[in-house]
Amino acid sequence: LTINRPSSMDSPRTHLLITPDPLKTDDAISFVLSPTAGAVSTFIGTTRDNFGGKRVTRLTYEAYEPMALKHLARLCDKAAERWEIEKIAMLHRLGEVPVGEASVVIAVSSAHRAAAMDACRFAIDELKATVPIWKKEWYEDGSTWKENAEFRPGAAEPAASPPS
Repeated sequence: LTINRPSSMDSPRTHLLITPDPLKTDDAISFVLSPTAGAVSTFIGTTRDNFGGKRVTRLTYEAYEPMALKHLARLCDKAAERWEIEKIAMLHRLGEVPVGEASVVIAVSSAHRAAAMDACRFAIDELKATVPIWKKEWYEDGSTWKENAEFRPGAAEPAASPPS
């Protein structure tokens, strides 16, 4: 499924974005900043140039957008239930992501650092384990669809398998 425009889902406490455009880390941080928050924790996942001894040239991400946004919203709700967070932003890029560019940005704010840091770690781990976004790694000698090591069978809704 190819995305040609950004898809988003927002509430007063969450900002979710899936887009083919380069991710703007500052947008995520600006959204979560709050006068009552003493901490902002961020995670930025970037395309690296190697994996398993192979030279990576780029990554490609695909998703069924409505389902992915629904999973991201559910993930944010779980984080808010477990930690006292102010706001959370999750941005994920689709399409081609060259080496050195961000494929995912997560920002979480809270009154204290522990909640922001723990919720941020939870968010990336749960995203990789449950959200139906598929990654293809492109190497100098070919490509392969990658299953996240964190993926938990049954965690995602049906049809959460890579496109053919």
